[in-house]
Amino acid sequence: MKRSGPLLTLLAGLLLGLFMLSLNATTGEKKTSASVEESPSPGTKASPPPTTKSPSPSPSPSKSPIPNADYAGRTDDDSSAVAVSVRDGRAIAYFCDGRDKESWLKGDVKDDGTMKLTGKGGAELNGTLKRGKRISGTVDIGGGHYAFTADKAIKPSGLYRATATVRDAKFDGGWIVLKDGTQVGILDKNGKPSPAPEIDPATGEVTIEGQQLTARPVTP
Repeated sequence: MKRSGPLLTLLAGLLLGLFMLSLNATTGEKKTSASVEESPSPGTKASPPPTTKSPSPSPSPSKSPIPNADYAGRTDDDSSAVAVSVRDGRAIAYFCDGRDKESWLKGDVKDDGTMKLTGKGGAELNGTLKRGKRISGTVDIGGGHYAFTADKAIKPSGLYRATATVRDAKFDGGWIVLKDGTQVGILDKNGKPSPAPEIDPATGEVTIEGQQLTARPVTP
């Protein structure tokens, strides 16, 4: 019995030590768990403050451009025809009496619809575009003064031209097709004008001295 006393004491001490170690281990796990719950996730970032786009500046108002269109008509004395083609503020015109007097003219169209077109030999066309429907004005050519009105043309009405060399002869033809289908044109051969043969308004084809050519719409 005397020998068991110290042994029991030692055993009791070992048990107490094991209990304290177990208690410390349990307390440490709880602290670790708590610290994990309280600390923010390292992958989580604060959302940036919302940004607002500055409004785009309003485009500055621009003037309405002169409409692109073709015009064809006759002089007030019914002796000649006039056609004008307008594109992007530029214009080209053709005056023709269908016999021997003609002129090609070109120039700018102002924002108010007025135009002053010039051609060879001092030829001049002064006109005003009215509401995009017609051009009224005058043509001065070869000492003559002609007032005219040209209405907006709907194809095949309009202005056509063909240039070619046939058997060493140079040809330059101009045609005005009016809204009633009437054609007024001059064919120039080596500088000598004469009435032009009719073109096919649907295709522009025309036969000149046995050779088939194509007259094409004219634009500036």
